[in-house]
Amino acid sequence: MSAAVRTVDVHAHVAVPAVDALIEKEPGLARQRQVDAASLGPESTAYNMRHIAELAPKLTDLDLRLAAMDRARVDVQVVTATPLPHAWADVELAGRIVAASNEGVAGFCAREPSRLVPVGTVALQHPGLAVEQLETAVREMGMRGVQISTAAGPGMELDDPALADFWAAAEELDAAVLIHPWGCTLGERLNAYYLFNSVGNPTETALALSRIVFSGLLERHPGLRIWSAHGGGYLAGYMVRADHAWEMRGDARTTRQRPSALLRRTFVDSLVYTPEQLRHLVASMGAGQVTLGSDHPFDMGVEDPVDRLLAAGFDQATTDAIRGGNAVRLLGDMPEPIGTRS
Repeated sequence: MSAAVRTVDVHAHVAVPAVDALIEKEPGLARQRQVDAASLGPESTAYNMRHIAELAPKLTDLDLRLAAMDRARVDVQVVTATPLPHAWADVELAGRIVAASNEGVAGFCAREPSRLVPVGTVALQHPGLAVEQLETAVREMGMRGVQISTAAGPGMELDDPALADFWAAAEELDAAVLIHPWGCTLGERLNAYYLFNSVGNPTETALALSRIVFSGLLERHPGLRIWSAHGGGYLAGYMVRADHAWEMRGDARTTRQRPSALLRRTFVDSLVYTPEQLRHLVASMGAGQVTLGSDHPFDMGVEDPVDRLLAAGFDQATTDAIRGGNAVRLLGDMPEPIGTRS
């Protein structure tokens, strides 16, 4: 690997206990937990409770995180809050949740600014508020962008006209928008074998990206920088079906360019596990659109993203792009290592 390229993991999470305390007694949280439990099923619900408890130190302890980064040969980690849905929150509570979350993420990263880069969140279910929160995160808090879910909330998809000002603001601010799913709206059909995540997450991402692509959002806002987790879900692996629909059906010919061409304007991470799948992802998306990602510290993530990248056997230019160069194109220049500032 080229020593001039810093290794950047764009997919990692931190817990914000202040948010947990803020919402613990809210009826909306109780209802969300009921929905999640029905979708997860009893075995996965119980497993998750044990797993999250075990993960707590890794989600909050800075020294443990830096040690894990060193073992993985990661120079810089892009940090977002643990993606739990708060679309049930009203405007007042949503404002407090986002403020606490973004302050928590920014404060955690400020403890090691040469190695941690903060990305915030917004209350997308309240579009006007989300624009204000995006502006605050980028202009006042120095965040590189925001993380959103695969829908703004019940009845509001990411291509909803109500979100037009949000997408325009993201383009104007040159802010990256990171799409990260939480479970799936297929509900109880996924209530066994952890299908909630293994099938649900990539399904939700594929749906969100499909609505973005077919809606013409990327043609209206060519400067938008959209990134999606877990290799872009299922869409990146099977975009040829979207292209076929666009070619054959008038109701799907909604854009000037093919869906695959528009999808290749977006970024994805490398979290697809095997060398064969990563090579397929790069062939589908292009070497310039794939970024290194670990999903630290969750069990559906990996502890060795660099080793998995090297195992794919790409040429040096492709390896360096995925390892760190594409992250700079997505999020801007990375912080300099300690001791290099003049």
